[in-house]
Amino acid sequence: MKVNFLAKLLSGPVPVYLLALAVLILLTSAQYKGHVGVGVPPTAKLEPVVSVMRHCDIFRGEWVPDTEAPAYSHKTCGMIQEHQNCLKYGRPDLGFLKWRWRPSGCELPRFDPAQFLHLARHRSLAFVGDSLARNHMQSLLCLLAQVAYPKDISPPNPLDQQNKVYYYRAYNFTVNMFWSPFLVPRFDYVLVSAANWFSRPSLFYEKRRLVGCSFCSRQYGVPDLTLHYSHRKAWRVALQAINALDNVTGRVIVRTLSPMSHFDNGTWDQGGDCRRTEPLRSNQTSMDGRGPNLRFYAAHMEEYRAAEKAARAKGTMRLMLMDATAAMLMRPDGHPSRYGHRPNDKVQLYNDCVHWSLPGPIDIWNDMLFQMILV
Repeated sequence: MKVNFLAKLLSGPVPVYLLALAVLILLTSAQYKGHVGVGVPPTAKLEPVVSVMRHCDIFRGEWVPDTEAPAYSHKTCGMIQEHQNCLKYGRPDLGFLKWRWRPSGCELPRFDPAQFLHLARHRSLAFVGDSLARNHMQSLLCLLAQVAYPKDISPPNPLDQQNKVYYYRAYNFTVNMFWSPFLVPRFDYVLVSAANWFSRPSLFYEKRRLVGCSFCSRQYGVPDLTLHYSHRKAWRVALQAINALDNVTGRVIVRTLSPMSHFDNGTWDQGGDCRRTEPLRSNQTSMDGRGPNLRFYAAHMEEYRAAEKAARAKGTMRLMLMDATAAMLMRPDGHPSRYGHRPNDKVQLYNDCVHWSLPGPIDIWNDMLFQMILV
């Protein structure tokens, strides 16, 4: 059943509660008729596929060499944002592309664009969130470009370049990007993530009353509640709101945080960079909750488990967890670093160790998403 849902989150001078819900993905039966798209007619007969998640934890494992990677490049996909287009702007080491994720107990199948489009026929998929949501969407579009290329049917608005709609006519399938982290329109599947906007100086309001802050001076006369307060509160409010929905059969996929700790020799604004050329091993990283990233992760997991328990007790279990943090912690080599640029010019940006190069490690988010949809 399709529903309309507005997550009412607390806000302050820095709207962390609105900006931090990084990705929402929804699959609906919305149809866009009458538009002309570019695609390859799906004539091949496809064999049934079963998710490996039925017998394997796909979220714990190692990165292993892969001579067949990557599945696309900046020359075969024209939908890579300049900020993440490392190959176009001359990143010299290409070894970071030659790895794939191998779970500990199985092989993770490569993303199959034909099968994905077959499953997505007569549906729509939307990413709602911030720049990491867009990063994820562009990865998906590039993977699907092996089979079909969409038509951009976004509403014409020169002042709005954030909200996008792409249409695959041969499959009656749409991919949407909404720059609106708090609005969830009709959905069957929703993928939610958050963390990257909680590292800003913030004032925290509850019921229009200032109750605390982070990175703030004493002039406000309120306690420093730390960044983790707002992160935990936002997740609790969002997941409780999702659980409160009645008569909904859809699934909500919660993706854990994408690391913000890959800067070496300084922070992002103090000369920090990420110039590694190979992945780390699992024994070179830790998921024990120490460090700022993993305190976010630990709080996130606690709130997810509480919401999951409440959903089971209610008999409306619709939550699924995309626990991608461990895999991404091992990939400090997969960021744009200094090889990102603004659109239409050659001016270097700051050293970007938050977003992901395309192609790059972020492509496994779509491997994982496909397996979760199959479940």
